[in-house]
Amino acid sequence: MATTTFTGYTLDTFKKWTGSGGGGGSWETSSIPVDLPTTTAVTLGRIVTSTLHTGDLIKIHASARVTNDCGYTVGVGWYVKGYEYTGPGITNPLFDVETLMGDNVTPNGQRHHMPLASALLWPVPADWDGKRVVLCLRADAHSTAWQDGDTLSVDQGYGQFWIEHWKPPVL
Repeated sequence: MATTTFTGYTLDTFKKWTGSGGGGGSWETSSIPVDLPTTTAVTLGRIVTSTLHTGDLIKIHASARVTNDCGYTVGVGWYVKGYEYTGPGITNPLFDVETLMGDNVTPNGQRHHMPLASALLWPVPADWDGKRVVLCLRADAHSTAWQDGDTLSVDQGYGQFWIEHWKPPVL
């Protein structure tokens, strides 16, 4: 993994998703339900930041892979969202960290497996000064041909999710 540097900034923390069992590599879910609405996303993994301050930069890298065994083409949307960390097991309202990414995964050899990838730099907004954020990799699957109970597989052992928390220079 190559680390980018930002002139004058110092790397405060590096955190990597270690899996739902803590053993590394397993995502929070093994499947994404296929349905018609585009509002039924599931969380694949999440990372809690250290305390944020105005001017901090968060470099985010997330990648996963899904497999389509449904027999029809499925649209997949994925993105990073966040929510304020106020304690273990508490989920607060989500906010957008990045815009929606999306593509289609086909049922045959053309694109039976599909990577989901995001890489972005998130400048910490002023209203998040002194707070911690939970960053989540989320995905949604939908099709007009959906059948009740159909799912895409989230391929365990593929992909990664990590963040670098950069602090600005002290002047």
